[in-house]
Amino acid sequence: MRDKLAINGGPKTVNKEFIWPIYDASDVNAVTEIVQSGKWGNPDCGDEVAKFEQEFADYCGSKYAITCVNGSVSLRLALIACGVKPGDEVIVPPYTFITTASSVIECNCVPIFVDIDPDTYNISPAAIEAAVTERTKAIIPVHFGGLACDMDAIMDIAKRHNFHVIEDAAHAHGAEYKGKKLGSIGDVGSFSFQSSKNLTSGEGGIVITNDDELYAMMRSLRNVGRIEGGQWYDHYNPGCNYRITQMQAVLLSQQLKRLEAQTQKRNDNGLYLNQLLSEIKGITPLSRDEAISLHCYHIYIVKYDSTAFGGLSRNDFAAMLAAEGVPSFKGYPHPLYKQPLFQNKNFMCYAIPEYVDFTQVHCPNAEQACSSDAVWILQHAMLGEKEDMEAFANAILKIQQAVS
Repeated sequence: MRDKLAINGGPKTVNKEFIWPIYDASDVNAVTEIVQSGKWGNPDCGDEVAKFEQEFADYCGSKYAITCVNGSVSLRLALIACGVKPGDEVIVPPYTFITTASSVIECNCVPIFVDIDPDTYNISPAAIEAAVTERTKAIIPVHFGGLACDMDAIMDIAKRHNFHVIEDAAHAHGAEYKGKKLGSIGDVGSFSFQSSKNLTSGEGGIVITNDDELYAMMRSLRNVGRIEGGQWYDHYNPGCNYRITQMQAVLLSQQLKRLEAQTQKRNDNGLYLNQLLSEIKGITPLSRDEAISLHCYHIYIVKYDSTAFGGLSRNDFAAMLAAEGVPSFKGYPHPLYKQPLFQNKNFMCYAIPEYVDFTQVHCPNAEQACSSDAVWILQHAMLGEKEDMEAFANAILKIQQAVS
């Protein structure tokens, strides 16, 4: 049976190529018009950036949106605007991309890693509560893979302990929690437009908020410390030039027109794939309850149990699945606190207390996800058809039958 596996030279189960990004002549024409106009920059030439910011704010149901060069900078803008000071603590999950935590370091603050829920891979509210101290000034919950965190619980903890909530929605464009777009629930929502994201212009980021003061500060920080109504050469805050271009803005405006339909398709395909995989022993999709009114499946994640696959390791299973033509990956090899940056405290900043020791951090759920359990299917695959979801399930069954 093993000789029938694609990894051993057998035929692939999935022969379709899933294309990303998706574009057509309208995207090309919009960018071409900006190029031909010669008005490429921001804010002095044209108004396409402001137009997209308003479109995205309206889409998310927020009052304000401020674009910037990437999702990493958007987190930094949010933290500074929320008033964190050197040495303050910011609670973050360990199962996410590094900038969720490294942005905290860049602000001379201490990232406090707390464990994830084993059923959702999102930050655990119980672990948050246990980690709060008098030094806690913010939390950055990550809607990992596009699955909404338990925002009711998180907002309740933040209100009781009086700290800010910055939603890291880099994976969560278009997704909803109880009918509200993710990113619009906390004090600030942060998004990325990097190449792999569900809404993309190659690079870029944005923050959204309903708070007038936070908006004014983030807008200033994005634009080298200038303030609205101030003079061009007057700089009031320690900002930098984090502005995007008119070309990125028009491309994002075009892509935004497709986002809702794409999100609905990913959601529907995710629900169907959940149904198919629920019948395969050893494969458990991550949990989603009724609060998840719309899931954008930037990553479709399953928990893998090797005992149902003849003891085959997660890494070998993931390699076999990818060879079968499923756009998939084993996920992160270790939690963030295991990165050399944190293990060696190579921070180049002055306010991290000596007692902070990331070698002593242990988040067992995150470590198990990294070492043996998690398998990802990538977002562009979730824009396929129902028969593609069936092919993904068949590829898993083919592997199981070959190794068991």
